[in-house]
Amino acid sequence: MKSISDLTDFYYKNLFPTLEKLEADRKKLKEKVIIIGVIYTLITAFIAYNLSGYLDFILFAYIALGAIIYKFLVHDYTHEFKMSVIKPLVHAIDNSLLYSSKTHVSEYLFNHSDLFSKPDRMSGNDYVKGKIDDINIQFSDIHAEKRNRNSKGKDSWSTIFKGLFIISEFNKKFQGQTVVLPDTAQNTFGNIIGNWLQSKNMARDELVKMDDPEFEKEFVVYSTNQVEARYILSSSLMKKLLAFKHKSKHPVHISFIGGQIHMAIEYNKDLFEPAIFSSLLEYKVAMEYVKTLHLAIGIVQELKLNQKLWSKK
Repeated sequence: MKSISDLTDFYYKNLFPTLEKLEADRKKLKEKVIIIGVIYTLITAFIAYNLSGYLDFILFAYIALGAIIYKFLVHDYTHEFKMSVIKPLVHAIDNSLLYSSKTHVSEYLFNHSDLFSKPDRMSGNDYVKGKIDDINIQFSDIHAEKRNRNSKGKDSWSTIFKGLFIISEFNKKFQGQTVVLPDTAQNTFGNIIGNWLQSKNMARDELVKMDDPEFEKEFVVYSTNQVEARYILSSSLMKKLLAFKHKSKHPVHISFIGGQIHMAIEYNKDLFEPAIFSSLLEYKVAMEYVKTLHLAIGIVQELKLNQKLWSKK
């Protein structure tokens, strides 16, 4: 895999002229969106004034229809951005990678990771699949949601996970299942109460205590195999995870199951939707993307150094 420096050079040297052209298109689209938005809002306000008894319905319709109109207005621009910027960047990482702007990692693989509860609905885009440095990998943006129904039978939706979801293949099978999650309990309640709450998590396997205090503050580890979990999370690997967590400031979830490593990095946004109301020339998310992939590949490469530790199933 090319270095972050090489990919940064490619981004600014090869893609910047395209971004400058798209920036002109963005400014025109921004004006169009604002004008149509103002007209749409005024029409809705007029209807609401004359039908004041239906304000709840009108507000719901305003938001729902507004979202549809916005997606329609930005559809062509978004497609052009992804085909002329994101796709070339993916191929610069490795020209054998396949990219699809409209599909995503399967719900089966998302559930198999055991990182989150099963969603009631899932969407996503910007799917990539292929090999990087002889490592099979696939990833995409994912938005997984849970349905909540109140006493009146009305549904609402809450987010389980939104961000980049990565699956890479490790050429040995793990004997147990190990899950690494953000440590919210210890950060919120302190060491004593936090550790007690972690140990009482009935939805997870046995708590694994690591010998790195800094890692323990940021992550909590559960596993069906205590010994293997400690082999997986070597001192070097824990340092990599900590460095990424501190630099990116995004929660990271990882599981090691069967022959697969799953990583979920929360972004709480669609990672590659182009900006409409801010300059594309300040677009830095692509470099976050590249750094995240370097972390995923680095984890597999780190484990390859200790292949003798793993079973030969």
